[in-house]
Amino acid sequence: MSRKDYHVVKIMRMPHTASLAGDLPLPEYQSERAAGLDLLAAIPAPIILAPGQRMLTPTGFVLELPPGIEAQTRPHPALSFCHGVTVLNAPGTVDPDYHGEVMVMLVNLGSDPFTLERGMPIGRLVFAPFAQVNLQEGAAIEPAVPTEDRANHEQPRLR
Repeated sequence: MSRKDYHVVKIMRMPHTASLAGDLPLPEYQSERAAGLDLLAAIPAPIILAPGQRMLTPTGFVLELPPGIEAQTRPHPALSFCHGVTVLNAPGTVDPDYHGEVMVMLVNLGSDPFTLERGMPIGRLVFAPFAQVNLQEGAAIEPAVPTEDRANHEQPRLR
């Protein structure tokens, strides 16, 4: 499948960060077969993230997603492995009806303070289809087919 067959997602730099974010490239795939686009920190100055500290990190852009497609913010592997800085709500969902700035909820799970710098890769953005459903309440649900791993677990019942 060539990229011309892909869904189109509109992207716009944030007006209040256009002068700052203008020096940052838009998210891009780092290889031909990459699943996610790299997200960069659109912060005006370095920020120290203390161990255990959380931070909503701006990316400097807004997405317009087509119906039935969500964007997921996920951890950047090098940031997580090397520094213990990861995405707290991974994967974070960007719904098609959200038109605010895409933010990445970072947390420092490492033992040392981490300095976040402008333009640093902070996560990945993966697009995925989703389905909406109608929930139907019931007094019970069909039991799951037992497997060896689940043989000793009680079957769930709706109340």
